[in-house]
Amino acid sequence: MNKEFVRVIATVDCKWEGLPPTYRVFVNDELFAERTWTWTDSYIEELLQIEAEPGKYHIRYELVPPHLADLIVQNLHVEQGNASVKGQLLLRIHHESQ
Repeated sequence: MNKEFVRVIATVDCKWEGLPPTYRVFVNDELFAERTWTWTDSYIEELLQIEAEPGKYHIRYELVPPHLADLIVQNLHVEQGNASVKGQLLLRIHHESQ
């Protein structure tokens, strides 16, 4: 089956104390990003570019221990490509004819 290109965006915020926390973004079990949060009083828009076969993909954000932080992920949506988001972090890539 042919791979499809999808661009997905999420709003990410982090409330933290002490040392800046590090977080990771996974698509299924593949590590897509690892970042150290250095911003205060602001959020970021995280952009994921995925080229994959049609199917379901779980997007997961994890804080790396040790951390004194709360990571807030919202508004996951498809910016480009034939895909949809179900629930908070489930991406479904459709075949081009769907």
